[in-house]
Amino acid sequence: MRSSTAGLVVLSAVLAALAVGCGGAKKAEPEPVQETPDVRTLPDWVSSHLEQRDGDVFGLIFGTSDHAPGPNRASFVITRPDNSIVQVPEANVFFGLPGWKQPMEARARLVPLEPHIDPPGAAPHDHPDATDLYVANVRFPQPGRYWFVVEPKDSAERGAGLLTVKKTTFSPAIGSKAIPSDNPTLAEAPPLKITTASPPDLTLLRHSVADSLRAQAPFVVAFATPLFCQTRTCGPAVETLQTVQKRFARSGVRFIHIEVYEDNDPKKGTNRWMQEWGLRTEPWVFVVDRKGLVRAKFEGAVSVGELEDAVRRHLL
Repeated sequence: MRSSTAGLVVLSAVLAALAVGCGGAKKAEPEPVQETPDVRTLPDWVSSHLEQRDGDVFGLIFGTSDHAPGPNRASFVITRPDNSIVQVPEANVFFGLPGWKQPMEARARLVPLEPHIDPPGAAPHDHPDATDLYVANVRFPQPGRYWFVVEPKDSAERGAGLLTVKKTTFSPAIGSKAIPSDNPTLAEAPPLKITTASPPDLTLLRHSVADSLRAQAPFVVAFATPLFCQTRTCGPAVETLQTVQKRFARSGVRFIHIEVYEDNDPKKGTNRWMQEWGLRTEPWVFVVDRKGLVRAKFEGAVSVGELEDAVRRHLL
């Protein structure tokens, strides 16, 4: 069996590149989405997993960062040194704290994302075409900095990285009351003042969160900025929202898009609606039932299939 030393050298180089190249919009993302581990001080269980198979070890870019003890949705991509991503349909996930003797296990599946298309006149920004994303449902027993080792099935390539789990999430928790934000609608402003989407989808601009809560109408709200999406895993959240909205157009479920930045200007930082919801990253999508309770939430890119399933399970 080949030593994992060569693979760890590749991992170290990739993680260093990620630390420089994937910072995102600093005012919207004060906390890093991925962390740079020191491969010279690997926990024993991590080293053991990396040494069990031949092949290279690459870095993980996490699409989620707001985690707390309990069930969580974790998303990530495995990135090669040439900036391409591993696209094997299924993967085994091993995760745990450094002092553990054995990790916990989960399964990840590769979910397709809609094509990310820059609107006309978009400012230059970096999203190197992450057309697919691994998603795993994991349960963290306690806070800490968790190592992840991801092993795509029938592949010699693997991924490794660190993810922080806090005591509580900064976003509204599942089961909590939605925040009654009075976001702008077409009744108060023209569409180009409300959204950076081009062309704007007027269906997503008709309702506010506050009005929907008062009307006891179930809704899906996306906090996203189509023009200024800046991280590799931010994904086409508004396009996903549009697609799912069309599938439930006659259901009575409302679909709402709220922008991220004050006056749609990243230099001004995040707007008050992002702050009301405690959101420090983007995009976010929340599924809220007619009682005003958050039933599902998605940080970062979310697939059409994931969001459609959440609407069917919680809102219909």
